[in-house]
Amino acid sequence: MAEIKLCAQNKKARHDYFIEDTYETGIELFGTEVKSIRNGKVSIKEAYCEVKDGEIFILGMNVTPYDFGNRFNKDALRPRKLLLHRREIYKLESLTTRDGYTLVPLRVYINSRGLIKVEIAVAKGKKLYDKRDTMAKRDAERKIQKVMKEYNR
Repeated sequence: MAEIKLCAQNKKARHDYFIEDTYETGIELFGTEVKSIRNGKVSIKEAYCEVKDGEIFILGMNVTPYDFGNRFNKDALRPRKLLLHRREIYKLESLTTRDGYTLVPLRVYINSRGLIKVEIAVAKGKKLYDKRDTMAKRDAERKIQKVMKEYNR
């Protein structure tokens, strides 16, 4: 398996959404942004994706300005273009026009070739009762694991 370095993860996405499908995308960045992401100064907690004019952009992704970047630093919250094939973009655009579906970034990582990638998901929002049900299942699973661990001692 390829070695990856995780830079940022959106843990709340799996809590707030049903994940239907995931895609690995490239991202268009400037040099100082790349250095900042490699240092782990990136956050996607508030981020979401949007399709405009046949292109996908990630909005709300916070890349802290690079400490030694001076005038070459860009705005921390600027929209950044995601790199996908045209047919994938059209497919995602048609999926997001349906009721309740959205594009959510799940994680930002550096792959084995040293490229920065963003994993996005087609997701449908959960209702409050769905979130409660998920938490109850997770708690039950933890209790079962605890009992099994004590039983196997």
